[in-house]
Amino acid sequence: MEITPELVKHVAQTARLNLKEEELKKYAAEMQEILNTFEKLSEVDTTGVEPSFHPIPIKNITRKDEPNDCLPREKILELTKHKTNEHFKGPKVL
Repeated sequence: MEITPELVKHVAQTARLNLKEEELKKYAAEMQEILNTFEKLSEVDTTGVEPSFHPIPIKNITRKDEPNDCLPREKILELTKHKTNEHFKGPKVL
């Protein structure tokens, strides 16, 4: 497949992007280079190679949720001037 400036222009218009003529040529060349690289990859003989989703084993590295003590409400409200009674006061949105 050949990536032409006209194809890039069509895609840009679909995405509502305004590109100059030199940008169309530049992006067409860059996209063509990317496409050529993928075509080279498709030529690699992968006979006998099992597909893998992750080249290295990945484990869940997140920590377990554990309840922690939090600051008392009174202490937190002492630290702000934006409060009403026992609540934080934020700006009006609508």
